[in-house]
Amino acid sequence: MDALMRVTDTIKAFRETRLSALRPPTEFFDFHRISRPADLNQAVSRISYNTRYFSGNYSLIVAVLAVYALLTSPLLIFAVIFLFGGFAAINKFAPDPLQVGDHVVTQKSLYTGLFVIGIPLLWIASPFMTFFWLVGASSVLILSHACIIEPGVESEYANIQEAV
Repeated sequence: MDALMRVTDTIKAFRETRLSALRPPTEFFDFHRISRPADLNQAVSRISYNTRYFSGNYSLIVAVLAVYALLTSPLLIFAVIFLFGGFAAINKFAPDPLQVGDHVVTQKSLYTGLFVIGIPLLWIASPFMTFFWLVGASSVLILSHACIIEPGVESEYANIQEAV
């Protein structure tokens, strides 16, 4: 019950911090503010401002891409469920050594069997490729959006408010 309370508190805190920073889709997809930056300095300043301003939207993009990557890789889902389910099953059902015929099965031997099957299965599922795809795809999307969207008028007054 305590773990459930921690999970709900974590979700509530995430909702208050990240999801409150979500900008409306009309502002995020405002095609009137799309323009090519004049030079590298302008591109860097746009990226710097827009990554802070649209941080909630960009977090949502990364989350959607992560869910997409997992859903399109069923072997990876199976391997992760197999490993975590194996750990949970061994801890729950086999805390003490079991006598099977003349052989004693310990937690150590069960974990060894789980690793012998689970690690090659996880290696075949290529979690590193999925992770680097997620990093690359989200970087391209976020940086290209942040670079081509002009900051709003409120960005001009941000420096004045910081000085006051």
